Amino acid sequence: MAEFWYNVQTHQIEEDAMSDWSQLIGPYKTREEAEHALEKVKARNEAWDKDEED
Repeated sequence: MAEFWYNVQTHQIEEDAMSDWSQLIGPYKTREEAEHALEKVKARNEAWDKDEED
């Protein structure tokens, strides 16, 4: 089964991690999940920031 990765430098989706690990977010089960990787990262960061404020 293929895994999908979001490349933070090229902003492209990669199947089966073709780039250096330092450039990738993932793995994700579907291409669509990988396409929304930055949204997920932003939401997690905002939640962590909120927790630190509390």
